[in-house]
Amino acid sequence: MPQIPEKIHELTVGQLAARSGAAVSALHFYESKGLISSRRTSGNQRRYHRDALRRVAFIRAAQRVGIPLATIHEALAELPEGRTPTREDWARLSETWRSELDERIKQLGRLRDHLTDCIGCGCLSLETCVLSNPDDVFGDRIVGSRLMGERR
Repeated sequence: MPQIPEKIHELTVGQLAARSGAAVSALHFYESKGLISSRRTSGNQRRYHRDALRRVAFIRAAQRVGIPLATIHEALAELPEGRTPTREDWARLSETWRSELDERIKQLGRLRDHLTDCIGCGCLSLETCVLSNPDDVFGDRIVGSRLMGERR
């Protein structure tokens, strides 16, 4: 892994990729979504401030636990003056995200259990299958496909 001398305060996209473990294309994507930023040199090359390393680490850690990029963007936008997230920021945000992740885990557990039931049944009935027809509100009252409630 290339070492960056302490006196260098800006990184090329290649250096940022090597140090962060993120692909260059991912860094370009993060930048296009406003998650990180760079300045352009006179030769139109990207230069990232060293704190982009922490921002990329923050983004990748959040993504690994299933946080959507839109949510990550909102979290970074809340930081004053676009500063780099700190350990305290991560602790606060991860606590907020914890309930969202817990809910997703419950949903995945229910899906897994229904899949097991479906494998045992094998019917894939559009009328009764919890996978093909989840939470069917109108199924007891209306026959056939309905996207909207009955008109009176």
